[in-house]
Amino acid sequence: MADQLIRATAAEGGIRAVGVITTRLTEEARQRHKLSYVATAALGRTMAAGLLLASSMKRATSRVNIRIKGDGPLDGVLVDAGLNGTVRGYVGNPDVELPPNSQGKLDVGGAVGQNGYVRVVRDVGYGYPYTSTVELVSGEIGDDITNYLANSEQTPSALILGVFVDKQGVQAAGGLLLQVLPKAATDEELITKLESRVASLSGFTPLLRAHKTLPDILQELLGDIGLVILPESQLVRFDCSCSFERVLGALKMFGTEELQDMIEKDNGAEAKCEFCGEMYQANSDHLHQLIEDLRIKPEPEEVRKNSILF
Repeated sequence: MADQLIRATAAEGGIRAVGVITTRLTEEARQRHKLSYVATAALGRTMAAGLLLASSMKRATSRVNIRIKGDGPLDGVLVDAGLNGTVRGYVGNPDVELPPNSQGKLDVGGAVGQNGYVRVVRDVGYGYPYTSTVELVSGEIGDDITNYLANSEQTPSALILGVFVDKQGVQAAGGLLLQVLPKAATDEELITKLESRVASLSGFTPLLRAHKTLPDILQELLGDIGLVILPESQLVRFDCSCSFERVLGALKMFGTEELQDMIEKDNGAEAKCEFCGEMYQANSDHLHQLIEDLRIKPEPEEVRKNSILF
């Protein structure tokens, strides 16, 4: 089943629903970063969440950045997702592995930690990005982002995320986001019914592994309360915007003295993109050209200080 995202409404527009399958892109991330089982689950859940949050934005260039930082051995998760269906991300410690939790599942909460924060940055494509930070509640990704939606965006939401990974790799991954919009927020019977149905789910990946499609899943949850599935599904994929040209631009921020030092000591420079694991090599000729460019047009100091690699 292809990685894809679908959108739907129910209860005459009072409920917004989005479902996403991210199996292949999560497997690509696992291979690129050589992730452990629990690191795969943490990053996979967060990438699915990023795509779900980005799906409600308006401009084609809109993006969502999710940083989850706890006191666990995973050392944080960072994901960048776009309305265009692209997503990338990484974890601080890709090798971490923990015993299963008390439910016999991958202990993502233990890996992330319970003390820390979730920071969400929404770049709407113009002006300053909107940033909001909330404290972690469990480290289980879904719980924490649901808490962010309730407290920071004041939107009652149910977020179901899952990653099933075994010795052969990622077998199923994705998520579901249900949101009660203001026009239905006072309908207590509707909200109770929705909560009951979400609570009855055994998880998201068991449904995928049972060969349920996204429309099947939404039909079971919302079919009797006016479900309308929007006709166009969207393909989603792991994609990184890094490039050799951007690496050179980042190296230029070091200034002429440090670039000259790289030439003399290492005969070049090596850079790795944290988001996708791609390695880039700049030889001495590349660095000499950067030095020449800086002599012609020096880089402003404030640009050096505020630039982010890739």
